[in-house]
Amino acid sequence: MLEMQHSNYSGFTVPVPLSNNTTIFQKPEVGAIVAHNATGPPNNPTAAGLTMTLGILFNVVALIILVKAYNRFRRRSKATFLLFASCLVATDLAGHVIPGALVLSRYSAGTGSTATSNFREDPADPDTSCLFLGGCMVFFGLCPLFLGCAMAAERCLGVTKPLLHARLVTTARTKMALTLIWLLALCVALLPFFSLGAYTHQYPGTWCFIRVMEDTKATDLAFVMLFSGLALSSLGLAFVCNTISGITLVRARLKKRSCSQRCSARSHDTEMVVQLVGIMVTSCICWSPLLVFGLMSAIQSYRDSLFGDRDTYRGLMVTGVRMATCNQILDPWVYILLRRAILRKIYRLTKRQASFKGSTFRSVRWDVSSFQNSDKNGVKKS
Repeated sequence: MLEMQHSNYSGFTVPVPLSNNTTIFQKPEVGAIVAHNATGPPNNPTAAGLTMTLGILFNVVALIILVKAYNRFRRRSKATFLLFASCLVATDLAGHVIPGALVLSRYSAGTGSTATSNFREDPADPDTSCLFLGGCMVFFGLCPLFLGCAMAAERCLGVTKPLLHARLVTTARTKMALTLIWLLALCVALLPFFSLGAYTHQYPGTWCFIRVMEDTKATDLAFVMLFSGLALSSLGLAFVCNTISGITLVRARLKKRSCSQRCSARSHDTEMVVQLVGIMVTSCICWSPLLVFGLMSAIQSYRDSLFGDRDTYRGLMVTGVRMATCNQILDPWVYILLRRAILRKIYRLTKRQASFKGSTFRSVRWDVSSFQNSDKNGVKKS
């Protein structure tokens, strides 16, 4: 997905001819200006192209790192996690390129205003590219959340029940789980083609999503609730699993069991859980606004209570899709930065700074105490 742009128009005057061939300038009403702003076409694809380029670059770098790590580590739990993570980054990459290419094609073809016009006149009749783009938005929106949830559940089982994990989790079953996740997301994305919900143009006309603003029906509301419910449930389950894994690792750390093999395994587990927490936090921040705003817009539209708030909800939806776009740019940085090598360097640097401050504080205390002792000795002598 790609960041959507829209233009802002300042106040302007409209020439009004009079009967005596003179012309005066009359300011339009505020409502007309707002309506013009609400339907103004996007005017600058540069930021969208830059966002797409950065997203592709970051995802490719993260994918290379994960593939190299997968070929290097033969430990089953680490290999399973890296397989999940590689598929997540590959899905993010595809979800950035395919919808992004569609959005850029609409920019380059100059169809922003046409799409907005279609959205205003007949939102119930989107073109084929709009239907495909809407399906991609749903599919590539659900896949990363489902994968993050599956990774959190797998790590929770590996940390809390390592023997059961070693017996149940295999490479073949992991690949089967990945296939089922992609199929589930695909089935949800295809529901509008079976009359459950619909995809339509969204303001400012450069992207398509579930119909949540115009003539929302009961099936549209049900589809939005299904999409948002599955996504939010995935985030909630990931939070529970990561919390359990984190607490288990902290307890194991406090017990300080002296075994080099267990310490090595615990180090790998800590790295994976830290990365999962990073993925979860990023997904919550980036995806929650679109999920919540879409559900709110659909409910208000279904109740026919948008009216004067329509422009507000349109702005909220644009903000939500922009933040959702950031998820596919930030996800790769979780694997680039939150690796053991990087975390060790950060830990050593922090520890060095803390020890330096501690030694400086002790030296200052020693100087002060020495100065006080010298003063006391001078007073006694005198």
